[in-house]
Amino acid sequence: MSFRLAVAVVLAVLLSSSAIAVSTPKAVLLGSFPWQGKQAWFGGFSALEMAPDGGSMTVLSDRSTIATARIQRDGDQITSVQFTASNKLRSSKNKILSGGVGDSEGLVVTGNGDLFISFEGVHRVARYDTLSGISNVLPRPKAFRTLSRNGSFESLAMDAQGRLYTMPEANRDINGNIPVYRWDGRRWSTPFSLPATHGFLPVGADFDAQGRLYVLERGTSVLGFRSQLRRWTVTNAGLSQPETLLKTGSGVHDNLEGLSIWRDDRNRLRATMVSDDNFMFFQRTELVEYVLPN
Repeated sequence: MSFRLAVAVVLAVLLSSSAIAVSTPKAVLLGSFPWQGKQAWFGGFSALEMAPDGGSMTVLSDRSTIATARIQRDGDQITSVQFTASNKLRSSKNKILSGGVGDSEGLVVTGNGDLFISFEGVHRVARYDTLSGISNVLPRPKAFRTLSRNGSFESLAMDAQGRLYTMPEANRDINGNIPVYRWDGRRWSTPFSLPATHGFLPVGADFDAQGRLYVLERGTSVLGFRSQLRRWTVTNAGLSQPETLLKTGSGVHDNLEGLSIWRDDRNRLRATMVSDDNFMFFQRTELVEYVLPN
């Protein structure tokens, strides 16, 4: 966590009583579940992938722990979360990742069980066959090596064609936009850029079954964290139909970083998000769910 972010977090706690009401132009809040765990590694969650039925998930900590969990609900409300497995991520040499090289941020779980994880610190994307497997690092183009140390690949998503998409949190292209990198199985390209929003940085991403790209963004202020969720249709020609589905005021939620898009048993489009507490006692881990417009 950067010094600026740490300062914002402290000020958010001191001023939390003045949180601004949530603004939801299109999304409808279902609930926020305060999640607590007794495990020594619990916290710092930066990404999650929901199962198709919403009854289980895979979550990733930014200190190289990956875990699976069952989710219990009473109607639309999450009532409990129970871990079913956890593992420490390993390097290509089968050593447990730690320190800057283990700053794991983005997650994709494929239909056949493969996992792709993006990292800050040493900017890269790696594939894992299983939760306990070794890392297979994808090629790293020159563009990756000049990214900000604490501002690169918080986001990772996969489209229906199996192509991976990631974007830097802090770096911008020559036009001030957010460059999006795509891995097609052979090479990286930059098919398009996203228009940046002042005060917000991309921290999570996902696709829905219709091929639309969702990007979760975070803002910080003296009043706490803000969250924004935007959506685009992705075509061969680029992006179209931009929408801002959610924009919260400061302090409404904690530091939302992970995003998963899925459909429930009522065919409603849902966004489930998880917050990164930065392993700070004055922050909280929460699972937040919204219903989104179709």
